[in-house]
Formats: sequence, C-alpha cells, structure tokens
Amino acid sequence: MEQRTLGGTGLPVSVLGFGAMNLGAWGKVDQEGANTLVGAALDAGITLFDTADAYSRGESETLLGKALGSRRDDIVLATKGRNPLTDSPLAGGASRRYIYQAVEASLRRLGTDHIDLYQIHRPDWATDLEETLGALTDLQREGKIRSFGSSTFPAHSIVEAQWVAKERGLSRFMTEQVAYSIFQRAIEADVLPLAQQYRMGILIWSPLANGWLAGSVKRGQQVTSQRANLARNEFDTSTPEAQRKFDIVDGLQVIADDLGVSLAELALAFVKSHPAVSTVLIGPRTPHHLEQNLRAADLTLDAATLDRIDALTRPGTDVAPQDRYEVPVPAIADKRLRRIS
Repeated sequence: MEQRTLGGTGLPVSVLGFGAMNLGAWGKVDQEGANTLVGAALDAGITLFDTADAYSRGESETLLGKALGSRRDDIVLATKGRNPLTDSPLAGGASRRYIYQAVEASLRRLGTDHIDLYQIHRPDWATDLEETLGALTDLQREGKIRSFGSSTFPAHSIVEAQWVAKERGLSRFMTEQVAYSIFQRAIEADVLPLAQQYRMGILIWSPLANGWLAGSVKRGQQVTSQRANLARNEFDTSTPEAQRKFDIVDGLQVIADDLGVSLAELALAFVKSHPAVSTVLIGPRTPHHLEQNLRAADLTLDAATLDRIDALTRPGTDVAPQDRYEVPVPAIADKRLRRIS
C-alpha cells in the first residue's frame, strides 16, 4: 500500500488508515471481530491505527490493543483524549491535570508503554493553549507520547497553537485530524493550506460522510446507526440539504459507473487525491466493509474525473455547513457574549 509521510513527524503511514470507532459497543464489534478486522488490515498493509478514549468509553482502545498484540511495534498507534468519560465535573478538557490522567488511562487500555500520536479531541475553549501544549510537551519528553496533534480545530486555533508553541519554546501540534469528504470541502480553503504551510500531517475522518457517500442513505428511508444517534439532523432526509445530497450522489454514481468502481471507492479516492492529506481513516465494521474500502488504495483519479466532481460540489464549500462536528466558540455558543448588558 502507498506510504505517505505524516507531516513533519517523518513517520511513514499507509494512505488508508484504520479508524477504530466501530470497535466495541458503538459498532457492536467484540474482541473476536476486532481481531479479524485488525488482522486483515495489517495483512493489507495498513500501518496507522487510530482510536480514542471516548469510543465506547475506552472499549475501542482495549480491543485494539489486544488485537494488535505482538504487532504493535509494526504500526503507528494514534489515539485521542479530551471528552469526558464520566459525569465528574473534573472529567474532560485539555488541562494539564486531565491530559495526564487521560494519557495514563489510554496507555493501560492499549497495553503499551507509549503512544505514537496523541491528539486533542476537539478544542477546549476554557483552557489556555500554553497549558495544553506544555503538558503534551512534558509527556513527550517523558517518552509516553512520541508526537501530538489536534483534531477538528478551526483554522484560527491551528495558527494560534503554532504561534504559542514557537513563542513559549514548546513542541507543536504536528498533525490535524479533520472531517473531509465530497460533501465537506470548506477545509480546502483554510485548514488544508495551513497544514501544508506548517508541515502538519492530515488525518481524514468521515471520508464517506457517515455513509452518505457509500450509498447507505436512501431517499424515503430512516437511518439507524450510531452516527445517526449522534447527529440526527444530518440524517433528516426531508431537508433541502439532504435533497441536494441525494442529487449529488446520483451524479457521483454516474461517474463511478463510468470508472467501473463503487461509490465508496470514488469518494475515498477523491479525498486521498488532495496533496495535503497524509492518511484517510476508514472505519469498517465488517470484513466486507474493509475489503470494499481497501480497493480505493490503488485508485487514482485523473484531472478530468476530479473536474467532474468539482462540477457537482464547489471546491472550498460544504453542502450542509450545519453537519460540521465542531465545538462552537463561546462567542457564538453563548448568546450573552453577543449582547450589550
């Protein structure tokens, strides 16, 4: 499988990575199923495995660590922390206190003595970036993490984090993990160019737009999945945005048919065609899903095909901006900050 360099880390990673969100209760994949999926991914040449402590409240990390077993040192192991796993008021966030607690817990669940890439799983507006970067730098120096990055940070926070690291003499975010698909292209206008400027590796999640670009969302049918539970509005097929998505999918299916590939293969190949992208995370729940997604590793889209896709979805824009999985900045989320008292 094609290998790309993960930004300035120097780490070679497979162009398709294994996203482990479906391991555990969320995806109804037990240890036996995890062993099968992880083993097949390893045999196919996948060398980056990404999980998070929030996935099934740590179960994904546990299953992944056991499934990797003795082959752990053959891969780049990535996980994320920031979201609370309990109802404690001290749980969650990107404070030094919580980051240290979360890293230690992830190490135990993964059954390893170090994490190759540790990512902050969404911004924490209550915590100074200097506090967060300082804690991550210390963990790096202690050898518990090798590199660290951000996940779903807006462009202005990516720039600020790079500035803070330089001004305070701290290690910097070396990667950004972000949602990118034919439906979500706004990051082409800011996040992806910034990543290239700062030599940040880009890990892509949701390249199939939560199943829309795999053809699993149909007109007139209710969607039932873990993602649907997390983002109900995205799967309301009665909205104008949903109708536009269906029209786009129809157009994409014509392109896929012309190429003799599946809709999912086309969507994955589109995402990996961007020069800023280091690896595209696939999140298979079954061996069949994995086999289907792996076909995209060898598919390269020519300029004419990319132009046809651009004609369906305008570069640098989102089909449905409300689908973005961002943490709203306080100035927008709290209306009191937009009012004169």
